[in-house]
Amino acid sequence: MFGLSEEQIADFGMTFGIGAFMLFMLFIIGELAWKAKAGKAGTVILFFVLAFGMLGFVAKAIIQKVWGM
Repeated sequence: MFGLSEEQIADFGMTFGIGAFMLFMLFIIGELAWKAKAGKAGTVILFFVLAFGMLGFVAKAIIQKVWGM
């Protein structure tokens, strides 16, 4: 499709597609904190706890770049 292989399409989706989804999830967490009137400490805790899972995906991408995998 469009001169791209299946591997190239999958790689694009895994980087930009999931990256865009992660940004959307951060927006949702911010909206949740704002509507709940969580305050500064509550907002930090919400972002840390709910976005902690995304850290693994980002770390994986960084490790792959550094180690040249």
